[in-house]
Amino acid sequence: MKQMRKAFQLLFRAAIPLALLPAAAQTVRIDAAAPGQPFPHFWQEVFGSGRAALSLRESYRRNLCTVRDAVGLRYVRFHAIFHDENGVYSEDAHGRPVYNFNQADAIYDGLLRLGVRPYVELSFMPKRLAARAAEHAFWYKPLVAPPKDMQRWEELVERFARHLVERYGIEEVATWYFEVWNEPNIDFWAGEPKFDTYMSLYEASARALKRVNARLRVGGPATAQAAWTGRFLQECGRRGLPADFVSTHVYANDTPRDVFGQDGPVDRRTMVARAVDKVFREVRSSPRPRTPIHWSEFNASYKNETEVTDSAYIGPWLAGTLEAAAGKVDLMAFWTFSDDFEEQGVFREAFYGGFGLISPHGIPKPSFHVFRLLRLLGEERLPADGDGVLATRTKAGRIVVALWNYAEPGEETAARHYTLHGVPDGAALLHRVDRHHGSALERWKQMGRPASPTPAQIAELKAVAESTVPERVTVEGGSLQVAVPGPGLAVIEFGIR
Repeated sequence: MKQMRKAFQLLFRAAIPLALLPAAAQTVRIDAAAPGQPFPHFWQEVFGSGRAALSLRESYRRNLCTVRDAVGLRYVRFHAIFHDENGVYSEDAHGRPVYNFNQADAIYDGLLRLGVRPYVELSFMPKRLAARAAEHAFWYKPLVAPPKDMQRWEELVERFARHLVERYGIEEVATWYFEVWNEPNIDFWAGEPKFDTYMSLYEASARALKRVNARLRVGGPATAQAAWTGRFLQECGRRGLPADFVSTHVYANDTPRDVFGQDGPVDRRTMVARAVDKVFREVRSSPRPRTPIHWSEFNASYKNETEVTDSAYIGPWLAGTLEAAAGKVDLMAFWTFSDDFEEQGVFREAFYGGFGLISPHGIPKPSFHVFRLLRLLGEERLPADGDGVLATRTKAGRIVVALWNYAEPGEETAARHYTLHGVPDGAALLHRVDRHHGSALERWKQMGRPASPTPAQIAELKAVAESTVPERVTVEGGSLQVAVPGPGLAVIEFGIR
């Protein structure tokens, strides 16, 4: 009878929508006085963006300032500084190289005036330097062919770097990063065999940069799908090449076969964290185990998925990913800081699943608020038991705790009820990002999904997106209860006066 009753209960629960099931409960004990572990904010300083020329636009610079001020952005990485639209390289009637860095100057001058430094990606191939007309499918048609003459590529990199040092000074340019190419293991590089031809490009680039000044920082291989990192460092060692950092990319919807070489139980929730662990182990077992690890691109999707990158899904996904990555990376660059972006052409909808933190109409997305709240976390990590919990302590001694409740894209789950023990008595600020806090996506849907919102609609959507005023709560007896809907992120600052 007991077994029949249990089976009936399981069947009954299976028939209930997940959002209507009883809320999950979790007790979390935090030792606020415990010694902390270093917790650098490796995710907030570098962001990707649309191609180089977009940085000349007013909307790009306005959004860049907004993210800089709210999130702590210090560097931006973009493709195609050598694209022909920037006029960097051409040849005269006799086939001799002609260099023109005026537009590159305008691009970098603009960043530096805003207090943002470039994370320089050396790409793509100028038309007159390309071995053949190998165009990538992107809307702006970058050339991904190897150079027709590797020595001329090396001269281009050297002239470019020397110009930068002369214009901005070595003390400034030595703080930048120079990354050779973008994702040479897939269709962004037409050299064959891909690894060997890429290493020739890397060797020419690295030697050119170091000739200008040994303090210039160079790295690669900037691969997709967490590829080549260990192999790259081994080859650099064999050739005697510098590698001031190793860089790669991953997206949460990459396939296990592409990232790990086999099919397996790796889902969107854990893909990036698993890839981070893979690369960390590869680098640590390489001939250069202390090489800094840069994830110069990552996100929850490389596709345009509205229910992923425009929604509150990003909060618990990102918090869980960063918690798992801590201690295994030196830098992670979210792709991208805004939807000023044209890889698939000019945007067609207000919310189209763009990668950025700010929509094409300047509307902050949930991801913007997620990064803003995660900046509040302290620089020391504290012991805390439980799932979906990150406890930290700031330099000033304030306790800041992040709580999250994961749900798959487009789904809602029951709220998770947390009971925190060991937190400071007194006032605290409770910040939230979920479907009802910091997200304009639902309101846009209610409007009928206007592709080109009117100024009044844009103003309304901005007002909804900015509905993130924190709640002031009181802690008594060292305990606090917080319910977090799924998907949702909550960040609590304790010891508020």
